[in-house]
Amino acid sequence: MDIKITTVERIMKRFDPRLVESFMKLLKSFSLTRNLIKSLVQKEGTALMKEIEGALKPYRGSVPGFVALPDKGMSRKDILNLMKDLRKREESKWKKGMVSGAVYHGDAGHVDFLNQVYAINSQANPLHMDVWPSIIKFESEIVSMTAAMLGDSSACGSLTSGGTESILMAMKAYRDRARAEHGIRKPEMIVPVTAHAAFDKAAQYFNIKIIKVPVDDRYRADIAAVKKAISRRTIVIAGSAPSFPHGMIDPIEELSELARSKNIGFHTDACLGGFLLPWVEKLGYPVPAFDFRLPGVTSMSADTHKYGYAAKGTSVVLYRDTDLRHYQFFKTPDWPGGLYFSPTMAGSRPGALSAACWASMVSMGEKGYLDAARKIMAAADKIRKGIEAMPELYILGDPLWVIAFASKDLNIYGVMDYMTRKGWSLNGLHKPSCVHICVTLRHTQPGLAERFLSDLKKAVRYVLKNPDDKGDMAPMYGMAASFPDRGLVSDVMDIYMDTLYKV
Repeated sequence: MDIKITTVERIMKRFDPRLVESFMKLLKSFSLTRNLIKSLVQKEGTALMKEIEGALKPYRGSVPGFVALPDKGMSRKDILNLMKDLRKREESKWKKGMVSGAVYHGDAGHVDFLNQVYAINSQANPLHMDVWPSIIKFESEIVSMTAAMLGDSSACGSLTSGGTESILMAMKAYRDRARAEHGIRKPEMIVPVTAHAAFDKAAQYFNIKIIKVPVDDRYRADIAAVKKAISRRTIVIAGSAPSFPHGMIDPIEELSELARSKNIGFHTDACLGGFLLPWVEKLGYPVPAFDFRLPGVTSMSADTHKYGYAAKGTSVVLYRDTDLRHYQFFKTPDWPGGLYFSPTMAGSRPGALSAACWASMVSMGEKGYLDAARKIMAAADKIRKGIEAMPELYILGDPLWVIAFASKDLNIYGVMDYMTRKGWSLNGLHKPSCVHICVTLRHTQPGLAERFLSDLKKAVRYVLKNPDDKGDMAPMYGMAASFPDRGLVSDVMDIYMDTLYKV
């Protein structure tokens, strides 16, 4: 029995989605049928991965590869030459500004400066604070500077490895506090559907039930839905400033006040906007309140390695008071190896990244961040207005610099595929189907916004003339969007990640 995924999709689209979902649940109740469907999905998923494996593994056959340790080690010179060659192949795209997000500064002088700072501190490990007290100085000052920027110089926090860990730490703190102070054993968190996937990860890792609420027609969290979702087990409500998919800032003021009235914690996820929104606000753009100036906000996350322009691998999680932060910390007083404690998930940590983060912040200063924000917003304004002028496309919500666009007339993933062929790397999204560009300093290069809009116009014209050209990404996103059994979509994602680790 050889059923193609595309055939299954075609059949399903003929029926009401609710009937299809009920039918799939019925089929899954029979283990034999469930296993058959799963095997078919795995077969087709594996075939799909083989088709795109070349793009995932472009260096096969062109550079040395190892499945086991070599008998004799490569010379340091050869290793350095190999890495320089790989860097040369990869850096041209992001240096030209053809990538959405990913590299937020990228200026050669700034990168070289951070590399020098990293080299000086390459052996530092803040787990051994007596050996490297300099790293403790850097980290405490990073937290203090970030807190002051986000509305409360007395707020406390920690440096983490990235936005995901910042969110994980905050959710763990709320869970542990709810258990210790309120006896809540089956905790729940409420987040909008547009909240970052890190909240799903926290729910899975820490056994917190995640309640997702819809967004309104502006792609902001629905306040009434949040209010309705609150229960006696709710330990935290979260909102984004802005959300990754559509760049919209949730109604943080209303949501946090709702949380405060119910004695519930509120977390502002400003991983993407924490180091840009304060300066965008100073430039006069309409930025709604989102930080510690709101009394209901009890914690925040802000990524230093995004618009803080630090090297990748740092973020800050902040708390209004130390009592809540204490529930984040790990302590074990009875280990034979001594008194062991760590503020975040990791034990040993790369102190060099902390040093580079501190160096980036103090070298930029307020003026540097303000100037960068001005350039970014000028480029974003130009791109947004250019997209608005294209009748075949429309922008979702009213974003500032993360601009998501869709179409009622053509396959938006076909547009994305065409842009990929032109050298652009954009973010494909679904629910609803759209594409976004996250504007960074890389996009402020002269003429680049104009080039983006020119290529986008060409992409629209091409897809209109060639509606049957599905491209590379459209089939995968189409399957992910239309297949009602999310577990089977997850199976395909497993196959994708397995492919990443194939030598």
